Amino acid sequence: MFSFNNDEVFENIKHTNEFGQEFWYARELQPVLEYSQWRRFAEAIERAKTACEKSGHNVSDHFAGVGKMVPLGSGAEREVEDFMLSRYACYLIVMNGDPRKEIIAFGQTYFAVKTRQQELIEDYEQLTEEQKRLAIREEMKRHNSALADAAHEAGVKTPMEYARFQNAGYMGLYNGLKAQDIKERKGLGKNQDILDYMGSTELAANLFRATQTEEKLRREHIQGKTAANQAHYEVGKKVRQTIAELGGTMPEDLPTPEKSVKQIEKEREKKRIGEKLWQKQTQ
Repeated sequence: MFSFNNDEVFENIKHTNEFGQEFWYARELQPVLEYSQWRRFAEAIERAKTACEKSGHNVSDHFAGVGKMVPLGSGAEREVEDFMLSRYACYLIVMNGDPRKEIIAFGQTYFAVKTRQQELIEDYEQLTEEQKRLAIREEMKRHNSALADAAHEAGVKTPMEYARFQNAGYMGLYNGLKAQDIKERKGLGKNQDILDYMGSTELAANLFRATQTEEKLRREHIQGKTAANQAHYEVGKKVRQTIAELGGTMPEDLPTPEKSVKQIEKEREKKRIGEKLWQKQTQ
C-alpha cells in the first residue's frame, strides 16, 4: 500500500519547463495513480479533457500531447502517446478517477489544494501568514456564496435549513462540532465570525470543504435537504481524514490568531491612508 506521509509522491515526478511552469508527464503519473493499463488511464484523461472544455478552459493549454520513445525488446525504440499535464489537468484527472483507490482520494486533495493556492496567487508560499489569511478569507467569501447557490438548487431554502447545512460540513471537518461549538472553543462573541478568527491552515481546510461540496452537489445533481447535508458532512469528514493521513493538526486544535481578518484589513487600510497623506505632504 502507498505511504501518504507527505506530498512527495506527486512532487517527485513534477517537472518545470524553461518558463518556470510546472507540469507532469501522464506516463509517469499513470503508475503513481495505480493504473496498470495505459488504455484505462487514457480514458480518465479523456474525461478530464471534457471537464476542462466544459469549464471554459482551453484544453491544449493543460493537456499538451507529446510523443515518448520507449525501448523494445529488440533494442529498437518506438514512439508512444504521452501528455504534458498542468496542475489543473492533474486535478481533473484525479477527480475523474476511481475514488475507491486510496491514492486517488489523496491525489484529489493534493491537486485541489495546490491548484487553489495557485489560483489565489502565483507566489502563495512567499506570502506572510497575514497575507495568506486575507487571500484565503476573500476566496472563502466568494465560494461560500457559490456553495449557498448550489445548496439552494439542491433544496436548502430557508436560513434555518442553510444553518443546518453549514453545521453538517463543520461537524464532518471538526469531529462533530457545530459552528457554535467552534465559536465557543475559540472564545468568540455572538457577533464574531469564526472564519475571521482562523489561521491560514484552518481557513484552507474550510475553503477546500466549501469548494468540494459545491462541486459534489452540482456534479452528482444532489437533491433534497437531507442528501445535501449528508454530502456536506461527508466532504468535511474526508478533508479531516486526509489531514490525519498527512500527519497534520486537526482544525479544532489549531491556534486562534490574536487578530481577526477584519482587524488586519482595518490596519492595512489605515496604513494605506497614512502613506497617501505622507506622499501628498512630501510632493
